Amino acid sequence: MKDERVAPAWEPVSGERQFRLLVQSVVDYAIFMLDPTGVIRSWNAGAARMKGYAADEIIGRHFSSFYTEEDRADGLPQRALATALSEGKFEAEGWRVRKDGTRFWASVVIDPIHDETGRLRGFAKITRDITERRKAQEALDEAREALAQAQKMEAVGQLTGGVAHDFNNLLQAISSSLELIEQRLSAGRTDIASFTATARVAVDRAATLTRRLLAFARRQPLKPERVDLNALVAGVWDLLGRSVGEEIRLEHRLAEPLWPVHADANQIESALLNLVINARDAMPGGGCVTVETADVSLRPAHLANEPGVEPGDYAVLTVRDSGTGMPPDVLARVFEPFFTTKPIGQGTGLGLSQLYGFARQSGGFVRIDSAVGRGTAVHLHLPRDHAVADTVSTAASEQAEPPAIPAPSAGRGTVLVVEDEELVRMLLVEVLEDDGYATLEAADGTAALARLSEIGTGTEAGTKPPVDLLVTDVGLPGLNGRQLAEAAQARYPDLKVLFLTGYAFQTLDGRTGDGEDGLGRNMRMLAKPVAVDAFRAMVRSILSDG
Repeated sequence: MKDERVAPAWEPVSGERQFRLLVQSVVDYAIFMLDPTGVIRSWNAGAARMKGYAADEIIGRHFSSFYTEEDRADGLPQRALATALSEGKFEAEGWRVRKDGTRFWASVVIDPIHDETGRLRGFAKITRDITERRKAQEALDEAREALAQAQKMEAVGQLTGGVAHDFNNLLQAISSSLELIEQRLSAGRTDIASFTATARVAVDRAATLTRRLLAFARRQPLKPERVDLNALVAGVWDLLGRSVGEEIRLEHRLAEPLWPVHADANQIESALLNLVINARDAMPGGGCVTVETADVSLRPAHLANEPGVEPGDYAVLTVRDSGTGMPPDVLARVFEPFFTTKPIGQGTGLGLSQLYGFARQSGGFVRIDSAVGRGTAVHLHLPRDHAVADTVSTAASEQAEPPAIPAPSAGRGTVLVVEDEELVRMLLVEVLEDDGYATLEAADGTAALARLSEIGTGTEAGTKPPVDLLVTDVGLPGLNGRQLAEAAQARYPDLKVLFLTGYAFQTLDGRTGDGEDGLGRNMRMLAKPVAVDAFRAMVRSILSDG
């Protein structure tokens, strides 16, 4: 007779066996035990799959086998166990090594295991391979950075017409002043001071405008710092004025005093310019844009609609317009990426979503008040920086002038000037020779290295450089100024270098050193256009530095 009994769905097993089955069945996590010294005592299927070792290959070996050579040399495995003991848990992410030598990014947790008497029996270690998640996060971060840069460049594009207009006016002032000076000198007249002063003012205004445009458009990593919003607004006020045009009235109402904030100044400038441009576009028939700052203290009740935002003190940057305003359905979607009410080709729909993301990353938030026919106000709330100020904010520091350096009677030493623009090189050499320095010239980095080799023949590396100072433009064709300086200092470590640059600041990015400008030993920098007196003072300062 056929046996129709059904096998039980669950076979009773002991608690210890259930636990072993559970651990061995987990294949996405490496779960294993260490003895009190860190030697591996158990090994599950997930560990074998992730790290490539069979149980009989790894049990009995120290768990530091999975760490990189640099982490082992730094004592990280031992510190991990010590932290687990002292704090009850060690949790971290880092590179780990498989049996075949390949690396993976791991999330690691180590817990101490004690018996009923409190005696340490070993450690439980759980590892997860999160390499793909890390790659996805890096790709997302890169995309966000690219979007932020796209927004900045879109804003710069909006400024092009106004900037071109202003530069033409400044060039007109310089050109006319030079013509009048030539005419009066030809006529034997010497009353030219007013024209030289006019030309100097025009040059200074053009230099300031160029610096602000380059600082704004420059690609650079986020760098949160202590920022004075009022100083920041003042620093970009000229750019804001050019962005709105003549049909729009631009005003500001800045609270004094104002709490400092801790955020990325470049991002705040980008957000401010984009908000002003949005306000302008909302007023095709003209109107008024007002930039305001204020301090507010917010309690939990004020933040009911802002999940994740901490109550406390905030400085608020507001851009208010008298434009058409937004209906409720549009207002509800303004922070959505790529949502825009502008015609195709006139907006990406990324500005307000970028602003929202930046505010949240900075610990703040954005609120928008708008109604049809009543205009729009965008309020950027950034948390107050309670730290004691030990540095000047970026916006304020740009206004600072270097202290004057008393001039010695005459310059002594040899200076190699490297500049691809012949007129600029001629003027620099003229200034140096007037001050008593011997000079050498080169039009590019390759020629400069050849001159150094020529006059330094027979001089071994580490001895006195063949010239006292290398003055070089950064944006040279071919071998740029930074590469030239590195090659020259590789042969002559004590060579002093002065960089001159009008736009190629990114060529110097990433340098870390003990120089006064953060560029490296015996390196300094001046931004073009350089005033003659500032150039003279810097050269004297460098050459008097031992």
